[in-house]
Amino acid sequence: MQISERPSLFALGGLVLAGALMALAPAPARAFDGSPDTASAAPALPKGVTPGAGVRPLEEVVRFGAQALRSGDMEKGIDSLRYAADQGHAGAQWKLGRMYAEGEGVERNDIKAFEYFTQIANMHADDNPSAPQARFVADAFVALGGYYLVGIPNKVRRDATRARDMFAYAASYFGDPDAQYHLARLYIDGDGVDRDPRFAARWLGLAAHKGQYQAQAALGGLLFRGDDGIPRQGARGLMWLTLARDAAAGPEDKWVVDLYEEAFTTASSDERAMALVYLEQYMKTSR
Repeated sequence: MQISERPSLFALGGLVLAGALMALAPAPARAFDGSPDTASAAPALPKGVTPGAGVRPLEEVVRFGAQALRSGDMEKGIDSLRYAADQGHAGAQWKLGRMYAEGEGVERNDIKAFEYFTQIANMHADDNPSAPQARFVADAFVALGGYYLVGIPNKVRRDATRARDMFAYAASYFGDPDAQYHLARLYIDGDGVDRDPRFAARWLGLAAHKGQYQAQAALGGLLFRGDDGIPRQGARGLMWLTLARDAAAGPEDKWVVDLYEEAFTTASSDERAMALVYLEQYMKTSR
């Protein structure tokens, strides 16, 4: 499989959307099977939303909703975002999906989150990767991949192959570093695919150079210990692990710190010294 491969599952048409995120106009939605979504005409604007001269109503709805959330008025904020989401606004759909996925201001509901992320995937899969809303679309595919990887009781059965499709699409079409990392993990673990450390290392390298610290840690681990088809490169691996350790912030990142400490403890003095040289070179070029 080539890095640029796009799974045929997502050949959803040639629609390319561009323009500013807040000015995203609603487009005819298409489901994964390619059938048009027969949505009804747009309802009246939410109460309290008064577009100014030259301002698109949908843009004002999203701004109003964001301001309401910041001020603690969850009801108005969610109502406004739902209105925009129903009109196909990727940013509003993504925000609601994240809120339900993380229980942010609402009761956590993975089913609702999954449905919002699915709306984004159905309606915006072919958006221009350079468009402002592309980051929301890519993240939605990553979120869907995560749900397929673990499943949702009574909603989504675990399907590692479908998770791989979601990660692969966001990794290749949108170049998303989180998707590239998660795709690589499947090939490292052999989850739903044949284990292929060399192929995983290619994806990890792309994500690591974009600053994705989990990819830096995984790549560092592969290089430090070596693996099937990957010769051991202790100093280079320790360099990536050092970058990842410095970026790790939360308790969920303990594995990153542990991986670094294990490598640092077992590295030779020459490897430690060379890792610092590599690190200085990397920091200079990355600036």
